[in-house]
Amino acid sequence: MVLAMSRPFKHPETGSYYFRKAVPEDLRPLIGKREEKRSLRTKDPAVAKQRHAEVTAEVEREWNAYRSKPEQLTQRQITGLAGLLYAEWTNGLKDEPGSPSTWSQVLRLHQQAQEAGKLEQWVGPSVDELLLKQGLRTDKQSRGRLIAAVHKALVQASEHLKRNAEGDYSPDPAANRFPEWEEAKLKAEAAKPVSGASITGLLEGWWREAQAAGITAKTHESYSSTIAKLVAFLGHDQASRVTPGDVLRFKDYRLSEINPRTGKPISLKTVKDSDLAALKAVFGWAVRNHRIDTNPATGITLKVGKQLRLRPKWFTDAEAKAVLSAALAYQPRQDHPKTAAAKRWVPWIMAYSGARVGEIVQLRKRDVRNESGLWIVTITPEAGTVKDKQAREFPIHSHLIELGFAEFVMTAPDGHLFITPAPNGDVLGPMQGVKNRISEFVREVVSDPNVTPNHAWRHRFKLVGLEAGVGERVLDAICGHAPRTVGATYGGVTIRAKADAIAKFPRYEVGEA
Repeated sequence: MVLAMSRPFKHPETGSYYFRKAVPEDLRPLIGKREEKRSLRTKDPAVAKQRHAEVTAEVEREWNAYRSKPEQLTQRQITGLAGLLYAEWTNGLKDEPGSPSTWSQVLRLHQQAQEAGKLEQWVGPSVDELLLKQGLRTDKQSRGRLIAAVHKALVQASEHLKRNAEGDYSPDPAANRFPEWEEAKLKAEAAKPVSGASITGLLEGWWREAQAAGITAKTHESYSSTIAKLVAFLGHDQASRVTPGDVLRFKDYRLSEINPRTGKPISLKTVKDSDLAALKAVFGWAVRNHRIDTNPATGITLKVGKQLRLRPKWFTDAEAKAVLSAALAYQPRQDHPKTAAAKRWVPWIMAYSGARVGEIVQLRKRDVRNESGLWIVTITPEAGTVKDKQAREFPIHSHLIELGFAEFVMTAPDGHLFITPAPNGDVLGPMQGVKNRISEFVREVVSDPNVTPNHAWRHRFKLVGLEAGVGERVLDAICGHAPRTVGATYGGVTIRAKADAIAKFPRYEVGEA
């Protein structure tokens, strides 16, 4: 039952994705249901995958709270928790707070509940939901104190929102009384015994350090997905219970799964480089930080044999021209305008630059500029994610300018050219969605499964460049490949040298008007 629910569930009629997971038998009497089902609020499979991992971690924290022993909260923790609800109310409602009379009524109800001694009924459910979200279970005394603190915080929030409704948006002078909850939470986690560490908690701890060290959000998404799958496979979230035998069984289980996108078994490379790498990294961090005693994934690996190669990795001349012709002639169907623009321009940019598809999809208007008559693209981690975390520039081929790319950029609104970031600023999910749409578009033209629909341009760019007499060092600099020797790291390749190289690339003549 659990294994079948380890991925987003697509509703057959609406197309929306859901999180579904069986509630463990030991928790069903406490929770009162057999299945946890939550909407992921998207029809995009890439976004659904990311949100599914997030909801999985949230649900596991809640279930872990049900299983944990009640703990006593400090005054700082209680005030910090109350501050979370204060912030949720004031930040969520400040733009449209409604009428002042509404908040006057809310304040009267708070006062009546306090005077009647009914804060438990009035605030208790919100407190219990808050504790579950934070993966906490408190003793009776701490919960009573938290109810009083939350009541006080919500009264303060209501007074502030009433002022907002009256047109007064001056800062709340008392808002600074709430301590940062993360600080209080970290102290509480540090005091927990090692045996109580959760697997999802280890992931959160690893990510705090990894993020500061420059590990990409894409890696975090991949590791989160693996940890969510492991927790679902094991049926529990207790790190101390994970054994090497569990990891071996999980490895075998993953190898037996079918990739819903391709209809084929999960590859050895995915299990080795994504799943096992994630477990070794997260559990290794936990050992180094004295959260668990041993790393259960140590020594477990896979031997990935060399794959049969039935053709070159690059597009043939005929395939390249077919894809570019389809892109040039593309007429939007029901696409979002930015997705349609991506299908029109991204294959052409990759053909003349060898850039990675994600680097192009995340381009912003300000990343394309004209400098002394030379049009230049800047690939930068500021726009989203770059594999080597380093910005680079490349000139735009004159053919792209003739086709109207510069005009497209100049008339585009500020911001990203081909994606719309999520409300929280995330670009990874939207970027993956557009990448998938481009892959599907190219697959309609080149159906050979032995060539990758986007990365093939990167191989072809190197091939065409070498045939045109461009040096490998210059090609590496344009593509963003690492220098081949230590000596090559000295000096650099100027934008003028790159422009001279790009000028040597022959035009793709595909019969444009």
